[in-house]
Amino acid sequence: MNFDSDNQSGVSPRILESLVSACSGSASSYGTDDWTRRAESALGQVFGRDVRAFFVATGTAANCLALSAVANPWDAILCHRQAHIAIDELSAPEFFTGGARLLPLDTDSGKITAKDLHASLDTMPAQRPHNVRVSALSVSQATENGLVYSQAELAQLADAAHQRGIHVHMDGARFANAVATLACEPADITWKAGIDVLSLGASKNGALAAEAVIVFNDALARDFELRRKRAGQLVSKGRLFGAQFVSWLQDDHWIEMARNANQTAQYLWATLKTHNEIKPTWPVEANEVFVVMKRDLLAGLKAGGVGCSGWYRRSVPQSINMSDDELPVRFVTSWSTTHSEVDVLAELLHQLA
Repeated sequence: MNFDSDNQSGVSPRILESLVSACSGSASSYGTDDWTRRAESALGQVFGRDVRAFFVATGTAANCLALSAVANPWDAILCHRQAHIAIDELSAPEFFTGGARLLPLDTDSGKITAKDLHASLDTMPAQRPHNVRVSALSVSQATENGLVYSQAELAQLADAAHQRGIHVHMDGARFANAVATLACEPADITWKAGIDVLSLGASKNGALAAEAVIVFNDALARDFELRRKRAGQLVSKGRLFGAQFVSWLQDDHWIEMARNANQTAQYLWATLKTHNEIKPTWPVEANEVFVVMKRDLLAGLKAGGVGCSGWYRRSVPQSINMSDDELPVRFVTSWSTTHSEVDVLAELLHQLA
């Protein structure tokens, strides 16, 4: 019963078959192979326009290379206080950008709104050359709290950013889950909403190791292939990325897997909320479930073989009161999580009660 993280799930058999097929014979190197060209074409079809796609091995590389295209070393990047780039990327954003400063915004809604953005910018000093200039805003879709930005929310936020001369980056490690939740076209919550560059993650959703930086603003794609090479992310056997993305996107396989993760998360939440000692925190909108429970209950779950994670106390809304013996807990479902796993968890909860 592993609800620890969706990046611990295995590889979709369909994607694995593509990898095996791509590994046979010889092919052009450094992303000039047929698999990579097919993947780029497939991404163009998914987003309804020509895109510049740059494949990399890790989400850290995708996020931080994307940020390096929208921020100079002397600039600043706004993000939510719980953003992955602020908490879980070590100092990679600063390293890849040459020193750009992350400025986390503290919002109790779990998202960043246009109002939040304007309020933050209006209170920042702007005396050149003494103060940093905000050049980029980074949003996560879905967020680190499992929330999903609507098309309208993103459009308003991106419009506000562009009004202030700020580019918008989207951390799409769980982008597929957001698309599945909204039942929208990927274009609706990216370039049509004003997103300039997207870090598109497949590794949390059925792939082995496959990430892509999708650049919608052509000016930002300038010299990006050099950024990727300099970062050591230009893989000689680029077909290994191309093959994964071709299979991942084909016949909406990526959305099918994300939809299963989302639906199982709803099933998991329906199970958890029946327990009297478990309190909800955030709405379940994608494939993450956040609750508050007593420490001894979490210990009992772990002793019973349940994988889940104690979370940050500051991650819960201010309206939720926690006693000293309580803590936030995160459960994550994946493309391969089954209802039977949740049923075993339900039986364990019944025993512990």
